[in-house]
Amino acid sequence: MKVLLVTTKDIKRHTIIKGSVDPDNFIHYIAIAQDIHIQNYLGTDLYEKIKDLIETGDINVIDYKEYKSLLETHVKPMLIHWSMVNYLPFAAFTLSNKGIYKHKSEDSDLAEGEDINSLVNKERDIAEHYTRRFIDYMCANNTKFPEYTSNTEDDINPDKDSSYNGLFLDY
Repeated sequence: MKVLLVTTKDIKRHTIIKGSVDPDNFIHYIAIAQDIHIQNYLGTDLYEKIKDLIETGDINVIDYKEYKSLLETHVKPMLIHWSMVNYLPFAAFTLSNKGIYKHKSEDSDLAEGEDINSLVNKERDIAEHYTRRFIDYMCANNTKFPEYTSNTEDDINPDKDSSYNGLFLDY
């Protein structure tokens, strides 16, 4: 099982996803955002350290209060909104044995591609805001987190530019 840095409850609490949405519909987008965006900004060593602390439960030990604070204050808000950037373009679709289906609701209108792109862009703006705050915090406090600068060889070094120039999906 992959260790996630946020819960599906965190996502539902801080986004437009309603409680009735099955977490199975979006949980893999959390994992994708974590692998692509969060590891990119934390670097491999800090990313792995936080995952290990969560997996062992040590994130709640007083010795690791700085890591818990970093997770709660900076990493979770980034991950929540990068997850939405990844999920929103696919939210209306399901793939089954009979093909790809677009969901329809009897009592509401489906969002058009322009509306979805607008939501994705808003979420990207929010994600980039939290990412800039994280980068600024880490530049001022990197001595508290030695893993931020300890990456070697095949490790990912932390990206210090919050602008994401990735995929743009047009419908």
